[in-house]
Amino acid sequence: MISPATTASAQPITFKAADGYVLAGHCWTNHRVQAPVVVINAATSVDSRYYARFARYLYEHGFNVITYDYRGIGGSRHGALKELKAGWLDWGELDFEGALYEVQQRFPGSSIHTVGHSVGGVLVGLAPSNQRLSRVFTMGAQHAYWPDYLLSQRWAMRLRWHGIMPILTRLFGYFPGKRLGWLEDTPAGVVRDWTIASEDFVDTYLPSKGYLASRQLTASQCEELRGRFAQMTAPTLAFSVTDDPYGTVPAIERLLSNFVGSQTTHLRLSPNDINVQQIGHFGFFHSRFEKTLWPIVLEWLKDGNVREDLRAHLVPSA
Repeated sequence: MISPATTASAQPITFKAADGYVLAGHCWTNHRVQAPVVVINAATSVDSRYYARFARYLYEHGFNVITYDYRGIGGSRHGALKELKAGWLDWGELDFEGALYEVQQRFPGSSIHTVGHSVGGVLVGLAPSNQRLSRVFTMGAQHAYWPDYLLSQRWAMRLRWHGIMPILTRLFGYFPGKRLGWLEDTPAGVVRDWTIASEDFVDTYLPSKGYLASRQLTASQCEELRGRFAQMTAPTLAFSVTDDPYGTVPAIERLLSNFVGSQTTHLRLSPNDINVQQIGHFGFFHSRFEKTLWPIVLEWLKDGNVREDLRAHLVPSA
């Protein structure tokens, strides 16, 4: 179970998604003139408070920072979850889009960066205004195509996330992840998207393939969606670790291949590289990595650089 971090130094905020749905989050405001802004996109069904310590770190190093919950999660859950029609597309083209609009209004003239954890990196490609981004950092970003899972855990993960999770979702009308200690409670549409994610993320939503997807798109709408990924021209640093069962090399590279307009760099480390036993899919944002891993993000967001001593760990482009 993921424990939320403190948000004591942040201001609670609410703002509207692109369709008017009210989202909740926190804002760390740096009063330096036109300080750049970082929007943190959470992993699937993770309360945004989990990123509070990391957000404060960025704030203390000169950034404005906004964290927020997707619709149906944490502070953005309103009413009965079983009534909410929401999937990954809504989180990207409506919720993340709303966050981008909010930072433009709140911090006019400031450059906008994004940190995307897991599916939070996918959402970067779904927002119609993503061309406004200046720099992107992702951690373990991929879209849950199960054959990409780490081989040693693949079948257990498939049973858990593609078997048990959708069955419980059909029984309850949403996934009761919180009582299981797995995730936050999750809208059924997100579960359907996760369950049937295909090799090509966009094609998942074609009626011929994504028959259980939360939404179905025409071929022309799918092309429009691919165009959104392509229009995102901000340089991207994708970070992955060898003990992340979701963020394998094929999974990371599969997502990066959609960002054809971005100069992408894939940095991959093992726990041994920083003398620890484990990092995993969620560990990166824990404060124990403030001195080792967080400076990698900081240098990238400030200068677009990867340290010389880390370049031996770059994954060659396909």
